[in-house]
Amino acid sequence: MKLSYLFLSISLALIVSSCGTTKQSAETKYDAQLAQKLGADELGMKMYVLVILKTGDTKIEDKALRDSLFRGHFANINKLADEGKLVVAGPLEKNENQYRGIFILDVKTFAEAGLLLQNDPTVSQGIFKPEMYEWYGSAALPVYMQMHKKIQKKQVK
Repeated sequence: MKLSYLFLSISLALIVSSCGTTKQSAETKYDAQLAQKLGADELGMKMYVLVILKTGDTKIEDKALRDSLFRGHFANINKLADEGKLVVAGPLEKNENQYRGIFILDVKTFAEAGLLLQNDPTVSQGIFKPEMYEWYGSAALPVYMQMHKKIQKKQVK
């Protein structure tokens, strides 16, 4: 249920932000170069691959092994963010659907997303099972990760 509210909130925010007047204010002049660089359409949007990580079938009781796999999970997240392939990531609160977290990947195909996920040991070892969906969102999302680095005091390892 919380995931539905998350998607609804994101969708409403994007709709509200894109529905304003057609006139540009002095502070928000259209930047054609930036729009092209980010791959934006005329609404400032583009397609991404949304990955929902669900609880997988593999249960690992060995704490050292599990910790190692999660260190690899976070290392892969950081690597993908540094490469500009991952624009949003984060865990979800406990829920009845066993959704554990989300990624929004800046890739064009499920095949490309699958290749990136193969490098995540929590996925390759079956702790998480990914579900992928096409998602239409702001083309400015990649800038979000640049801003996050400026406010992140500690990195998860």
